[in-house]
Parts: sequence; C-alpha cells; structure tokens
Amino acid sequence: MPARYLADASVEPVLTSAQTRIEITSGPNRWSSRKHALPDAIDFWSFAGAAANVVMHFGWPEVAYGVMESKVKSGSLVHHPWKRARTTTQYLAVAILGTQEERDAFRDAVNVAHRQVRSDETSPVKYNAFNRELQMWVAACLYIGFEDTYQLLHGRLDDAQLEDFYSTASPLATTLQVTDDMWPATRADFDRYWNLACERVTYDETTRQYLLDLVGLKMINWPLRVMFRNLLEFLTIGTLPPLMREKLGLAWSDDDRRRFEHLFVFVSFVNRFIPRFIRHGGSHAVLADLRRRIKADKNLI
Repeated sequence: MPARYLADASVEPVLTSAQTRIEITSGPNRWSSRKHALPDAIDFWSFAGAAANVVMHFGWPEVAYGVMESKVKSGSLVHHPWKRARTTTQYLAVAILGTQEERDAFRDAVNVAHRQVRSDETSPVKYNAFNRELQMWVAACLYIGFEDTYQLLHGRLDDAQLEDFYSTASPLATTLQVTDDMWPATRADFDRYWNLACERVTYDETTRQYLLDLVGLKMINWPLRVMFRNLLEFLTIGTLPPLMREKLGLAWSDDDRRRFEHLFVFVSFVNRFIPRFIRHGGSHAVLADLRRRIKADKNLI
C-alpha cells in the first residue's frame, strides 16, 4: 500500500477503529483541565504491551521478514534479547525525551545497522529498512501502544486531550527517515491512516510461529520463562487490536477481557501512590546511559 494511497483523501477505510483498536473502558481522565503529552506516557507499565507492539509491527510482511531475516545478529531479538530490549527502549527514550542532537546521533547509529537489512533473491517479500513507509508503520504502532496504555493507566481522554497528546508524538517517526509531512497532521488524520494501513495486516505461518515463540519467551532461559510467560501472553493478547488477534487465531473471551480491565483498574490505582520519578525512572536511566555512550564515543546500538 504506497504512501500516495494512504494520503489520498478520497479513499475511505474499510476497517473501523472498533476492529483496529482496543476498547478503553476506564472512566474519564482525572486531570481533564491540563494538557497531555507523550512524555507523560513513559510510565514503566506503559511497556506492558511491548510484545504486542512487536506483533503489530509484524503485521506488515516487509517488517516481519526484515526482522526475521536480518543479518545483523548483534541486534537480533532471538539471539540477543536483552541488548535488543535496551536499544529499543533507548530509541523510545531519545525520541520522546532527547535533544535533536541526541536523536541525530542515534539515527546515524541505526542507519549503520539498517544498511544491512534488505531483501535478497531468496526473500519471500521485498524490503529495505530505509523504506519510509515501513518506518511510518512501525512508528504508528508505537504511538498506538503509548496512547492505549496511557489511557488504561490514567483514564480515557476526550477528543481535545487526545489531540494534545498526539501533537507531541511525531518524533517517534521522524527520529529516523520519516519526514514531517508523512506524519498525519491531526489525530483524526492518524485514525484514517491507521485504519487504512491495517488493511495490509497479514501473518503467514512462518511469522505466526516466530511471534508465538517470542510471546512464549523461547529466547530466554527457562526459569524466567516459567515465571513470566503466562503474564506476558495475557498482556500481549489484551493489548492487541481485535483484528490482529483474529488474524493470529488468538482466543480472547469476555472473561479474559474482564480480568484485563480489572488488572488495569488495580494497577492504575496503585500507580497513583508511586512517585513519578520512580514510574518514569527506567526511561530516564536508559537515556542517561545513551548520553554516556555518546560522550565516550561508544557504540550506541
């Protein structure tokens, strides 16, 4: 689906937000009078849907095979899961909290790795990590994850609050090759982009098995796998849009939905009593590590 198609205002999405977004059933946001921004959303519970975000990324086959076939083994999610987690969280931290100079430095480092991520004659789909449309899709998935978990934790935002929140989100995309004019101008424009882009979502059996292994924590040692696998599976399926659950054949019952909602009611209540510097500390810590690496002229990824 080329960018010109997504940008064509005469094209109406076939899918609806009820299919492409999770339902937010929490009450209205408690701080209705203030502006909301993406830096407010770096609470550690905002990363509860991190695996679901990877599943969303893989909905476009070019992204899926770009990751699965990547020759950059040092950044492989399967071979080096903790390093990949660090570099991903640092990307999010620098995009949301960093200076333009820090974003530029991280972009240069990512570009070195991305130059090696391109399809060859054996690849089932054509891909290139420098493709702006693929990067735009990944950034859109990241935004969806932050917006959804922010509302799960802090309450449902009204249209004006969503617009404020969205207006701070473009660096998720523009920290790499996506240009400012590619990022939808308004939250309504983004909804339209998202629903159109989700029409391309498909998972073949190779991708599906890779994702099931990922969510099943096959890449880490078994004691940690046994401890966290069930919780990760539950959070992943709960934060996935209905469309993607259906395409992957993942079960999600009304009882599951109620347990998921009750979990976040409890978590959001507890979160009110945890100081912000603790809740946001992880993102600031990985950004501080990135700044040390830049200062020491060390590899950033």
